[in-house]
Amino acid sequence: MRPDEVAPGSRAAAVLLPIFEEAREARVILTKRPETMPSHQGEIAFPGGTHQPDVDESLRHAALREAHEEIGLEPADVEVVGELDSFPTFATRFTIAPFVGLLDGRPELAPHPFEVVSVFDVGLSELLEPDVYREERWDLTVPEGVVPQVDRAVHFYLLPGETVWGATARILTAFLRHLTEPRLAIR
Repeated sequence: MRPDEVAPGSRAAAVLLPIFEEAREARVILTKRPETMPSHQGEIAFPGGTHQPDVDESLRHAALREAHEEIGLEPADVEVVGELDSFPTFATRFTIAPFVGLLDGRPELAPHPFEVVSVFDVGLSELLEPDVYREERWDLTVPEGVVPQVDRAVHFYLLPGETVWGATARILTAFLRHLTEPRLAIR
């Protein structure tokens, strides 16, 4: 992430991309946020949230803690295999660190009713289908003091009954590029 992409006063956050295999297909778990949340109401998201320095020893810990709180995913059941580049959100001023975590199989989940409306998973091959992905170019309005985002790529994944967009779609796009463009590496 470039320094000019960090919103002044942004807060550190972390998300987990939980991946499991079923029927020879890699699948990623996503959540839908309730309309009552203070930010990103009703959006599709990865489990995650704000880094709490008094609780979390690291951003990785924050991602695992939040996944446990939001969907009941036990941290001991997740093998964190990489961290993607961080992503800023300008409207809500977060800088999100995404962590890729592998699971042994489909997990038993218990969504927290105040934080998650629903939990679902989607096959990575489905996300790579040409009719599922769309990119638009937007001029984004950003908070004062942030370099304007002119002609910025905005990503969309059109799933049955849901649309993934915003920071989640940006993270998903970066992750899928890591998988399909071998010269890129997860650190």
